[in-house]
Formats: sequence, structure tokens, C-alpha cells
Amino acid sequence: MKPSYQAAGEGTVIYLTEEANKDSGFVYSRVRGLSPSKQIHENGDNTLIFEARFESGNLQKVVKVNEFEYQLTLRTDLYTSKYTQWYYFQVSNTQAGMPYRFTIVNFTKPNSLYKRGMRPLLYSEADAKKHNVGWRRTGNEIKYYRNSAGQGGRQYFSLTWTFQFPHNRDTCYFAHCYPYTYSNLQDYLVSISKDPVKSKFCKIHVLCHSLARNIVYVLTITNPHEGDTEAKRKAVILTARVHPGETNSSWIMKGFLDYILGNSGNAQVLRDNFVFKVIPMLNPDGVIVGNHRCSLAGQDLNRKYKSNLKEFYPSIWYTRNMIKRVMEERDIILYCDFHGHNRKKNVFVYGCERKQQAKAPTWHPRVFPLLLSKICPDKFSFPDCRFRVQKSKEGTGRVVMWKMGISNSYTLEASVCGSKLGQRRSTHFNTRDLESVGHHFCDALLDYCVPNVKEHEEMVKQQAKVTSEGLNSDVLDRDSSSQTSDSSDSCDLVAPQLNLGTKTQGIEMLHQTFQELDPVGRAGSPGVIADSQAAQEHVSPLKVNKLALAHCDSTEQRAHTEQPCASSPVVGV
Repeated sequence: MKPSYQAAGEGTVIYLTEEANKDSGFVYSRVRGLSPSKQIHENGDNTLIFEARFESGNLQKVVKVNEFEYQLTLRTDLYTSKYTQWYYFQVSNTQAGMPYRFTIVNFTKPNSLYKRGMRPLLYSEADAKKHNVGWRRTGNEIKYYRNSAGQGGRQYFSLTWTFQFPHNRDTCYFAHCYPYTYSNLQDYLVSISKDPVKSKFCKIHVLCHSLARNIVYVLTITNPHEGDTEAKRKAVILTARVHPGETNSSWIMKGFLDYILGNSGNAQVLRDNFVFKVIPMLNPDGVIVGNHRCSLAGQDLNRKYKSNLKEFYPSIWYTRNMIKRVMEERDIILYCDFHGHNRKKNVFVYGCERKQQAKAPTWHPRVFPLLLSKICPDKFSFPDCRFRVQKSKEGTGRVVMWKMGISNSYTLEASVCGSKLGQRRSTHFNTRDLESVGHHFCDALLDYCVPNVKEHEEMVKQQAKVTSEGLNSDVLDRDSSSQTSDSSDSCDLVAPQLNLGTKTQGIEMLHQTFQELDPVGRAGSPGVIADSQAAQEHVSPLKVNKLALAHCDSTEQRAHTEQPCASSPVVGV
């Protein structure tokens, strides 16, 4: 079924946030929640109540088509007229067991993982409280298709699905991917600063302030040193969440930090041998307001690494400046920027290489991702990796850092859907899967940089040579100048010789397969990071947004160098 688009005047508008316009003051007030919103609801009726005016929320308009059918419109990124992918909203006044249909009508991409088995996420406060069940996949009769809403030559696409709420009078949330907010990050950093062991080898500093005066944090992780041993340690640079809607990148970053800050022998070895510089959230403003891709400058920050406009792109300018300073002090063995991918399945990387690489095969840029694929064979796909440097990508972090002299410079991409590999074939990734990618990243780094077996080194050399020869075709390295992460909008361009040869399934069969095989999500509230071993308290994500966007016109950065961070970071006001 393809529900028709309800034009203006059709249906009943039950939720509406004011349209953004070019007057900056108007936009500031709207985001701060000071302007009126419109939601029509009478006592005693069964109309659903929608809300998205909370941290990272995104929903602009809801039209009630009939008793159980609703048409939803997403808000574009602030200061832009595009970028609609991320959604995150609350629904209350629910009726259990009734056949509801939601249709989001203003997606702009012709292709989507919703065509290939992906299902929306649902969180029920009642299930979390009663049954310790957190985020889980939902939806039947899922369809992604072109609609008739286009204007001025622009095409729009709809996502529709049916579902049933599990409880009467429940409060539920829907999201494109597992939410991870700025407040989640701050809570995590507070726990590190209060830990008497972790705080000794993990120092939290202020890299800079965003346009809205929110803190951009940088973590320095290395074991305390004696004498000159610290000066000999090489550096590893990791960043994430330059694109706000790619929340899975934060879960991978959390997995990495959990591992590297742990007490395992491998974590000790890594901290003894390296200095880690970690920026877990490059775009806090975009995350807070629920953008999909841009900062409050209305720009994709992952195209601004060549820019010298410090006042417009402070986190990017200070990141690049910090890396330059680190390069003056020590060698940087690896740089990686964590992202999410909305068009492809699996986890993979984009790297950089010249036609004539260095003679030492162990330092070939394809070796590290190859090791990662060996360690994580059911999630990480080496055939999906690309290593060509395109002109359209010259402003990205990985290309700029590569040209600055970091040979192993990568963008790590994780599908917002799931895997098509091994035992995890046709299953969605959950937060535990994403965290495990961060763990495996550490294992691969250990194998790559601290080898102690000659046979292992020889295997790496041989595999790198064979794989490099087999994966050098133009088909594999096609990487269009799309607006999806540092990545291609095209779907899985895999060479014929690498095709698994599986039969094509219908869309309904894909969604059914994902529904049957997908593991149930663990408990945890929408706005709280759930522990993998125990249930967490269920706190509502409807926090007051303290983002003071009225400060956006200020171009003065107070933090010109890294500064120590207070033990309890708070949202910048």
C-alpha cells in the first residue's frame, strides 16, 4: 500500500512547529521552545499526541488522515532547506492492538535501506518499566516510494509502515537509529572523571566551544609514564558525530572507550604504547537540535577541514590545529572518523592511497581494515572498503589528514541497518553490536601496531598483496560525491567476482526475515545509555533544552588551546 500525500487543507493538522525562515532571531526562539506550537487535541478522543521538542528530537508536522492513520513531516536541518533523514519523536495516548499506520512524506533520497529490510525503532516506557525491554524494531507493510509532494522540480519520497502499540495509554518513541544525545555523552564523561582509576590515564579537556557555546570535548588517554618513554609513544586520533543523525557512530565510540579505559591486558598494552586523542562529538549543536547532517552554520562540517573560518566551524578548525600540534610532538599512526551509513549494510572504511605506495606492505592502508575484517567477520566487510581519493572528498577529515601526512587515514562507516555477513546475515545491528565494533577496533589496532609473531606479519603481507590486487577495479572504488557521510549514495557496488550469488528477496520477505532474526533490544530509556549487564533507570528524554542559540552570532572563541574540563560538564548556556 502506498498512501497518497495529503496536501494542505486535507486531513487534520494535530501537531505543527513553526516553519523556519531567514530571520535568525525567529529560528533561535523556535529552537529554544519559546515560540508557540500547534497541537489540536480534545479530551476524551483517541487522537495520538505527538511531541519532539526535546533533545535530538525531530518532527515538524503531523496530519491525522483517519482514526488510525497519520502523515508525518520531518524538519530539515536548521538554516537549510534539505537534509531530512533523522527522526525521533514521542507518541502518547496510545491504544493497544489497533492497526496504526505512520507515513513520513518528505525524504529526499531515492534509495533507502528501508527498501532492503530495515525497520523503524520503537521504545515503550511501559515495556521498559515492566519488562526491562528497551529499543526494538517494529513495523509491517514497510514501503519506501516516490510520492506526489514534489515542488519546483524536487522529488520527495515516503516511508510508510503499520504497527500496533503494546499498551493502552503508553508513551512511546520512534527513531531512525538508536539515539545518543549530548547529555548521554556528558553523563559518560562525568562517570570517567569520578572514577579514581580511569581519571588517572584519561584526561578530559575543552577543545573549543561550538557556535552555541557548547563544549567540544577532547580526551587524552595514555598510561602514566616514566622518563622519556611517553615521548616515544605514537598517537592515534579518533573522532565521531560530525553528522548528528549518524548516532551509531557514538555507540561505536562508546564501545572503543569502554575497551580502552578497561583493565584488560590488551587495554593496558595499548595505553602503554600509544597516546589516544579522542573527540567523541564534533557537532554538539547539531546533535542537540536534532539535525541530520549540518551544524548551526547550515553546513556539512565534514567538507570544511580545509577551511580557515574558525568562527564558523570552530570544532573543525581546532581539531585540525590540535592534530598539527600532535604531529610536531610524535608520529600519528592512525586517524579515523566514525560515521553511519544510510545506503549500505555492514561496517567498512574509506581510506586513502596513492598509486605507488610505500614499499613496506605492513604499512599499506589496506592492512588495518583487512585485520579488522578478520577479527570481526560477521559485521566488517573488507570488499565494501574503498581507497580512492576523489576531488569531491578533498574537504573531508580523512583526505585532509592524509595529505597532512597521516598514511592510515580512514572514515569508518557503520550501517544504520545491519549486516549481510555470516551468522549475522539479515539482522539489524543493536547497540551491543555497535559497541563490539569499537572493541574490535582496539583488537585490530593491537594486532596492527604491536605484532610479535613473524608468521602473523607474513600473513598480513600476503593478504594485503592479494587483496589489493583483487580489489583495485574501478567498480569497487566508485565513490560518488553524494551528501551521505563521507560515502557513496550508490548501493553496494561489489565486483561480480565477490558477489555471494544469493537470490533476490522481495521487500516484504526481507522485512519478515529481519523481524524473525533480529535480537530483542535490551532495556534502557530513550535518553539514557543502557548497561549491557543490568537495567538502567528509565528517565524521560524530555529534558529542557538549554542550548542558547542566541549566542550563535558571537564569533569569539574563548578556548584557543585545550583547557582542563570541570569534573561535571554541563550543557553550555
